[in-house]
Amino acid sequence: MGMSAGGGSGYNSDINVTPMVDVMLVLLIIFIVITPLLSQGVNVNLPENDNPEEDPNITKDTSVVVSIPQTGQYYVGRDPVARTELVERIKRLMREKAKKEEQVVYIRAEKTVPYGEVVMTVDAIRNAGIDRIGLVTEKRKKK
Repeated sequence: MGMSAGGGSGYNSDINVTPMVDVMLVLLIIFIVITPLLSQGVNVNLPENDNPEEDPNITKDTSVVVSIPQTGQYYVGRDPVARTELVERIKRLMREKAKKEEQVVYIRAEKTVPYGEVVMTVDAIRNAGIDRIGLVTEKRKKK
């Protein structure tokens, strides 16, 4: 191995990829850490539909997500809530949010939860004076 010193007239065209690899590894670590935090609420096996329209407001701060993973279990965001406290918790969160016209309550119910329980939840929320309610479904996968 020889090393040239001095004022050689040739250009060095070697690319130093070490800084690029370092930056990419840092970005990879950031995405690995952040990705699990992006999912909002509790994991629920949602019912499928042929053409649900995705509502981008579900991830906004002005929305409240109610999850029903099993009959009798309720979550507001990630926090478990008793059925008797559900409406009060939703009303309190709605008061804390700004812009009343943008406030929406989304209901994510497991597909095995009886329809009557979802209807009772919608009815309780409407009786609390909240009329913007969305039911969340998944798009059916084509076979």
